[in-house]
Amino acid sequence: MTLSISQDGGAAIAVSDGHTELFRYTYVPDTPQFESPKPYLHPLRTRAGHLVSLFRPHDHVWHKGIAWSLPVVGDENFWGGPTYVRDQGYVQLPNDGAQAHLGVEALAVGADGVARFAHDLEWITQAGDRLFTERRAIGARVVGEDSWVLTVETAMKNVSASDIAIGSPTTKGRDNAGYGGLFWRGPRSFTGGTLVTASGTGSGNDVRGQRHEWMGFAGRQDEVDASSLIVMVDDVANPHHPPQWFARSEEFACLNPAPFFSEELVVPAGGTVEFRYGVGIADADADAAAALAQAVRDVLGGQS
Repeated sequence: MTLSISQDGGAAIAVSDGHTELFRYTYVPDTPQFESPKPYLHPLRTRAGHLVSLFRPHDHVWHKGIAWSLPVVGDENFWGGPTYVRDQGYVQLPNDGAQAHLGVEALAVGADGVARFAHDLEWITQAGDRLFTERRAIGARVVGEDSWVLTVETAMKNVSASDIAIGSPTTKGRDNAGYGGLFWRGPRSFTGGTLVTASGTGSGNDVRGQRHEWMGFAGRQDEVDASSLIVMVDDVANPHHPPQWFARSEEFACLNPAPFFSEELVVPAGGTVEFRYGVGIADADADAAAALAQAVRDVLGGQS
C-alpha cells in the first residue's frame, strides 16, 4: 500500500495508509499557554486503524499523543503545567514556553514510498525570549503487513546569548522522575499493559530509570479485543545513548527515552544538538517487540 500525505488548513499534516489515517501532526496547536503549546502527533493508529495515542488526558492535560517536550530548559518549562523546584516540589510559575511553527520546508511521498515532511520552529519563553530555532523532520514507512515505522529527527540551535542546560525533574532533585524528550502517552485501555526490553518484560516500576537502546509497550484495545504494540528506538548517535527510560504502566501508559533523565546536557550559545528516533507501531503483542525493534533499527540505519 502506498502512503499518502496531505496538509490540512495550514495547521496540520496527515499521513494515510489507504483509507486509514496513520497519524495527524498538528504543528499549529490551539493550546493554552499553561500547557506549553507544541506540535504533537495524534491521533496515532496501527495499520488496522486501532488508536494507540491519547490526547490531553485529564490527569496531565499537557500530554498530547507523541510530542517532543522538555520540562527543564534552563529556568524555563517547555513541557507544560507546574515546574519542579528543588526542596519545594511542583510550583506553578510563569515559565510555560511555546514551540512556535515558522514554515513547512518539505512535504512529499518519495519514490521509495516513504512519506516525509520537515518544518522550522522557534522556542519562545512565556516572557517572549527566543532560546532555540529548530528544524524537525518526520517520516513514515510501511515495514510489514501489520506494522509501520515513524521517524522523528530534530536539530535545535541555541540562539540565545548564554549556554542552556536541558535537564529533568530528577536533575532538579526529584528521584526517578527524569522525563523529557520524545514522550508517548497511550490510551486508557493500555493501563496495566506490558513493557518490553531486550532483557524481558516488566512494569513501569521495574524498568523506569534503566538504560536500553529500545523499549516497547504492548496494550489491549477496548471494543475490538485486539493487541497493539509500540516500540521506541534511540538512535546510536544520540547524546547519552543508550538513554535511561521514563516509563509507566500502572498509573497510565507512557514511554520516553529520556536523554536528560539524570544528567543535564548543556547546549552552548550558538551550538546545535541533534536527536533521531524511530517508533514502530504494529497490530501485535509483546512477543513481536524484538522483531519490530530490529525493523526500526534497520530504518534508522538506512537513513544514516
